[in-house]
Amino acid sequence: MDIAIRIFQLLFSLSILVFIHELGHYSMARFFGARVEKFYLFFNPWFSLFKWKSKRSGTTYGLGWVPLGGYCQIAGMIDESLDTEAMASEPKPDEFRSKKPFPRLMIMAGGVIFNVILAFIIYTGVTLAWGTKVLPSDQVSSGMNFSTTAKEVGFVDGDVVLSVDGVSAPNVLDSRFMSSLISAHEVTVRRSGVVDTIRLPEDMMQRLLRAEEGFGSLRMPFIVGEVPTESTAQGHLVAGDRVVAVDSVDCSDITEVIAALEKKKGQTATLTIERSGAALQTTLPVDTAGHVGIVLKSIEDVYPIKHISYNLLTAIPAGIDRAGQTISGYVGGLKYLFTKEGAKQMGGLGTMGKLFPTTFDWQSFWVITAFLSIILAVMNILPVPALDGGHILFILLEIIRRKPLSDKAMTTIQTVGLVLLMLLMVYANGNDIYRAFFGK
Repeated sequence: MDIAIRIFQLLFSLSILVFIHELGHYSMARFFGARVEKFYLFFNPWFSLFKWKSKRSGTTYGLGWVPLGGYCQIAGMIDESLDTEAMASEPKPDEFRSKKPFPRLMIMAGGVIFNVILAFIIYTGVTLAWGTKVLPSDQVSSGMNFSTTAKEVGFVDGDVVLSVDGVSAPNVLDSRFMSSLISAHEVTVRRSGVVDTIRLPEDMMQRLLRAEEGFGSLRMPFIVGEVPTESTAQGHLVAGDRVVAVDSVDCSDITEVIAALEKKKGQTATLTIERSGAALQTTLPVDTAGHVGIVLKSIEDVYPIKHISYNLLTAIPAGIDRAGQTISGYVGGLKYLFTKEGAKQMGGLGTMGKLFPTTFDWQSFWVITAFLSIILAVMNILPVPALDGGHILFILLEIIRRKPLSDKAMTTIQTVGLVLLMLLMVYANGNDIYRAFFGK
């Protein structure tokens, strides 16, 4: 069921993104007077689930049956279909090839422009609907747990981050917090009451990619929020108890307690708890699922999280800033794609699917969709044949040369680009399959 929910979210998200992307090409083509022959959501090999041809525009609108994309077929254009038969006839005024360079450039950039606009709109809507949560890093009293690679450069489990490159107490709930740590030059932490400064190496990201692990995670203490009346924990635990050890094995946060209880399924476990400043021990049964029958305190109840609400006037600049920061961060990370470590981490549909949670949540769905919209925009603007950026490059070369490339040259370059793109897709999805069966 978890996989099915993720697949549904991925297909739903990609359907929205592809529709908006192709709508960008369609809108620009219509605006500049270029004829659109077909506008399809999903691919339609052999047959269509639905199609209708407009008598006014001559465009065939349709719904295919392969839910992995869509397309906008513009008359007089050599695209990934490589259909050159129509190009043998004399150019017509309403064909793409008959338009001047600037209209053609805008038609090709339309998909990218619309995907960026969509990200702006989604981030603004999310900000308006749900606001933002702020938790300053110096208020995370339990600190963080760090990966082996992060520990090698000086971090220690339990460190409380005080500042990152001079920015005091950054918001740990901001999606950019972890990336800011990875790319930082200096991070100031509080460790056992002592302030220390850690200087990170320039190749921190490459080290993490090489080790195939993340940087770290927030520590969340295992604190009892409620003990249901029917629970076997009645008489053993009360609200506010903090579990600090299981069978005398110290546990610093919730993940370690859960892992220790997993090992005691169907048995009993001795928990060391902190209650009102005193340390106590209690032995209680663990069910076959590894649970002890309590409800944990949420992060909002543990840490002083501030909720900021927005109106439309304040949500718009906040949404634009979030989209701009996301674009900047993603573009900055592209350089790692061309390293040995980065190439190994490339993924396809499986990797995208894992971005979504196993339970449907509108806020998460829209935030991830906005992020994927930015990825789609950035990847498409790259000057690679068969992508929008490749077409834009051809048009720019035409402007410089003052004459277009020949149809034969265009077809050859598009074919090479399409083959390379297909190989890249096979490689990326192959990585997903390899990781699914063989782990790392």
